Amino acid sequence: MAKSFPYGGYIGQLLRVNLSKKGIMKEDLREDWARDFVGGVGLSARILYQEIPPKIDPLGPENKLVMMTGPVNGTMIPAASRSSICAKSPYTKSFFHSIFGGFLGPELKFAGYDGLIIEGRADKPVYIWIDDDTVEIRDASHLWGKDPFTAEDILRREIGDEEIHIATIGLAGEEKAPYAMILCDIRAAGRGGMGAVMGSKNLKAIVVRGTGGVTVPNMLRVYNTAIRINELFATTPAVQGLSGYGTPRNVAAMNEGGILPTRNWQTETFKGMKNITGEAMREQVVKGDRACFACSINCTKYSVVPNGPYKSIINGADYETIYAFGSICQVDDIRVLCKADELCDHYGIDLISTGVSIGWAMECYEKGIFRKKDTDGIDLHFGNADGMLAMIEKIGKREGLGELLARGTRDAAKIVGKDTGRFAIQNKGLEWPGHTCRPFPAAAVGYATGPRGGSHHDIRPTAEKSGLVDRKIIEGKGAVAAEINHWLILGDSMLICHLGEPIWGPLKISDSMINALNAVTGWELDYEGARKIAEREWNMIRCFSAREGFTREDDQLPARFMEEPVPEGPMQGSHIPKETLERLKDEYYTYRGWDLKTGNPTKQKLVELGLDFAVKDVC
Repeated sequence: MAKSFPYGGYIGQLLRVNLSKKGIMKEDLREDWARDFVGGVGLSARILYQEIPPKIDPLGPENKLVMMTGPVNGTMIPAASRSSICAKSPYTKSFFHSIFGGFLGPELKFAGYDGLIIEGRADKPVYIWIDDDTVEIRDASHLWGKDPFTAEDILRREIGDEEIHIATIGLAGEEKAPYAMILCDIRAAGRGGMGAVMGSKNLKAIVVRGTGGVTVPNMLRVYNTAIRINELFATTPAVQGLSGYGTPRNVAAMNEGGILPTRNWQTETFKGMKNITGEAMREQVVKGDRACFACSINCTKYSVVPNGPYKSIINGADYETIYAFGSICQVDDIRVLCKADELCDHYGIDLISTGVSIGWAMECYEKGIFRKKDTDGIDLHFGNADGMLAMIEKIGKREGLGELLARGTRDAAKIVGKDTGRFAIQNKGLEWPGHTCRPFPAAAVGYATGPRGGSHHDIRPTAEKSGLVDRKIIEGKGAVAAEINHWLILGDSMLICHLGEPIWGPLKISDSMINALNAVTGWELDYEGARKIAEREWNMIRCFSAREGFTREDDQLPARFMEEPVPEGPMQGSHIPKETLERLKDEYYTYRGWDLKTGNPTKQKLVELGLDFAVKDVC
């Protein structure tokens, strides 16, 4: 067992599994790294920066997969169920963190580990079985080729316990498809190709059973903090809407506001919206509500389409499903979207990248760039639900046009040419989520400079969308974006759910976030102390990107957002011209103390943050 750790909320122990050498080692968590980087994403970035060389092949054995918890995991702090899986991404070619909820992260802590570091590559399919102190690398040949749900069923029978928690990949991960995801109980580590990294290591699953607990310095303080935060959740309308309808509660309001991306972002209003709202979903398919560990929001909707061609059972659909397969592809049947969600889980592919890639292909089809001979005979007009579902199958199996689309829109557009990159909705290779930035300059520069590219969890448009800051003013938006970055990265290191945004943010690190961290750890951070940690974490990740060769030139937006104003609706005329983006970048880099030419941290900034070890790589 780990030695006594000086901070509450931590086990004080990491588990390292070397699949090449079949080695299993338990090691102490560094106290200074815990204090400087907290846990989750921040700590994972520090570990990976230290342990993997620059420019490695993301699908080679040198890459490492780090599953990390945070100090609040496994406590009664609400919405603290999240966990992170981090690696060098085969999709974006830099550091990537994929966050998921459910129960797996807390269970890993209950088994006695703050995190799991997986290195090397097994010579045949394996899974890792963690049963408290007992850790084994087991043969998974009988699971290879199985979809995640079937593999999980087999594992539960094999181990003889229905309560174990499992992360597993599907066919896409086994085939190392660039945007393969990892299914983790009822949620998924969906983005950035973490499933491909797992598959490259011949690792089919991670299975965890823990019977321990988490120690805090003052249980009454944690209890009272949890009560106060739960009261905020219960009385904040934006959070309560999630309890009723999940994230699809956003659909109608976004359409009415003219910010529901539609038809591969050619417009931002969808006439078929009323059939795919959270309310329509609740009426037609939702059978129950599900929550992650210690969470009172209950945002996950258990949905069933009982029969017919779209028969399916899912935990969803979430807003991003409705965006990616609904408005982006102009499909207005919630049953179809449930089936699309189920197919993505079956193959183990990221539903956002899948849907946006199909939307790109539909635009190619309607512009005559693709014909039926290119699509295996599938009609890919916008609105063709059955054609969309057929293409998901093609992507999952990497057949025909699906082989091209499985590469993602950036690479697909390079291969096809014919100016199709102009409507490839991606940044740094990652397809865009369903949250616009064309009317929102702070969100625009946040997306452009974010380490993952098209991720709404590196920036949030909430402040500008809700009127907390004036969206029409450019000045000061670099600072707004940076402070939103800070609460998001600290949250991803504590591992609290961003859906508590009104309580954790939304403009900067909140007292609620600091109080939760202090209560669990026994620290007494003030705002400036918490902000300094977040700034250090953000700069650490930027150093990783800089070491991989990323510069200011990579901080871009899709061409459509810069060159094509929204054509209709309340946000008609909105866009972020190239010159506006460059102005925003200057302001953002200046606020951060980064070099204006490269867009990367300066020596002075790195020394100030205690990151002087990175100076030789970046400056």
